[in-house]
Parts: sequence; structure tokens; C-alpha cells
Amino acid sequence: MPQQDRAHATREAILHAAAEEFDRLGYERTSLTAVLARAGLTKGAFYFHFPSKEAVADALVERQSELWARVREAWRERGADPLSTLHGMFVESADRMAADVVLRAGVRLNADREVGYPGVPSTHVMWEKLVAAYVIEAAERGDLRPGVDPEAVARTLCSAALGSRLISSATTACADYPERMREVLGYVLPCVTAAGWKLSGSQTASEPA
Repeated sequence: MPQQDRAHATREAILHAAAEEFDRLGYERTSLTAVLARAGLTKGAFYFHFPSKEAVADALVERQSELWARVREAWRERGADPLSTLHGMFVESADRMAADVVLRAGVRLNADREVGYPGVPSTHVMWEKLVAAYVIEAAERGDLRPGVDPEAVARTLCSAALGSRLISSATTACADYPERMREVLGYVLPCVTAAGWKLSGSQTASEPA
């Protein structure tokens, strides 16, 4: 294996091992010793790639941020209606969270950091604004029932997504998060959408799938 490939593989092994520990215990309770033991690496190998435990956490947070940007862009390029796009992003996000411990750890680290910095703009607030923009666009298209408040819908969906993730993380390591998220969408969207709206794709909004 070329040296560059070995270096990349070692870096990924560190990130994956750290992610498993962060996902299981959180940042404060995770020790560098545990990360090294899980990765099967020496301190020298670790410090060649990262100067500290905090630097690994930074890399995981950055990776999850970059992934969400790619997910949003991919769904934008599909050209679906706003609510179908929103549905698809929520579903894909839940599926990815269940399957990818590196992503889960990055999300947890990012959320945990915000708790300790009151007054700093929160990722959760950012997501509410993003979701609200889709729901407002849907309202302008006539896809919402009369009188439905788009921002209230956004707050409801984001709160339900966060609560579902926390419960799923604590009980099944996010294994049932996709099912929980599909249930949320399957019951919330039919309550707020206009009679003529149909979910693009194989699923229907009235069927938690």
C-alpha cells in the first residue's frame, strides 16, 4: 500500500475509533487511551495526524457539516416540490445517522458544544430556519392547508426530529431512528398539507414507511 494511502487509512481509523467512543460516551468522558485502544494505534501514530482529542472532534464536526451541505444540494438538484424535498432530506438524514457512527458522533459533538455556549447561534435554530423556508415555499405554492403557520410546522418537525434522535440514540444507538422519523413525517404532514398535495416518489404522506 502506498504511503499516502496508509496515512489516509490511519487517519480514517482514528476518526472511526474516536467516533465510536464519542457516540457512546460523549466528548468529556472519552479518553484518548480508549480511542487508541479501539483503533489499535500508538500515541505516535495518533499525533502524526491530530494534535489533540479536540482536533479529532473538530474533524468529525466538520465532516458532518460538509455531509449535510451535500445532502441539501443533492435534493435541490432533484427539482422536487418543497415538501417532497423536505420529506426526502429528513428520511435520508435519519437513514444516514443510523448507518454511520462517524456522522452520529459529529452530530452529537456539535450539539453538545452548543449547550455550553449560550447566546451562540445554534445549529438547531439554523435547521428550523432552513425547514421553515421549504414550508413557506410550499405555502406559496398552495400545498398547505389554509391557516397553517409554516414556522410552527418547522418547529414541530425539528423538535420531533431532535427528540426522536435523542430517544433512539439512548435506546438503540439510532438503529430505529429511520422508523421513528418516518412515523413523524407520516403523521405530521397529512395534518398540514392541502388535499391536492402528493408526495413525489413511491411513498405517500399518509403512510409511515
